[in-house]
Amino acid sequence: MSDVPRAHAEWDAGDMGCGEVIVMLRSRMGRLAAGEVLKLTVRDLGAPEDMPAWCRMTERQLLHADHPHYWIEQRQNP
Repeated sequence: MSDVPRAHAEWDAGDMGCGEVIVMLRSRMGRLAAGEVLKLTVRDLGAPEDMPAWCRMTERQLLHADHPHYWIEQRQNP
């Protein structure tokens, strides 16, 4: 994907570990309407594997990934 999606919200999780990010990410995604996009910045080295897996497990769409940035679309039935 070459086009970076437009984000409706952004969250810089800084150097937080993926375990902590995932716990807080559910709440942050819950603030978005269906189809809206969160731009997440997470520097944890496990994020390139963890973020796509989290999206699959929670039925959210990972629109674009360029570590440390991830654009995640809220599912249709949050």
